[in-house]
Amino acid sequence: AAGGKLLVVPVDGSHWLSMREVLDGLRQKGHEIVIIAPEINIHIKPSENFIMKMYPIPFTKEEVDGSI
Repeated sequence: AAGGKLLVVPVDGSHWLSMREVLDGLRQKGHEIVIIAPEINIHIKPSENFIMKMYPIPFTKEEVDGSI
């Protein structure tokens, strides 16, 4: 099987932590992965296993942390 391209728009939090393990496995199988995430987030961080694109949001880190 040939690797494909995946576009992922994750939700921050525990869902991302579980999804990241799956994405790491897919990368090892040859898939190219692009993650689209907000500039301010808690768990979604850059990795060598995927390309990360950030988009601006109208909240500060303090506001995001306070809502959680």
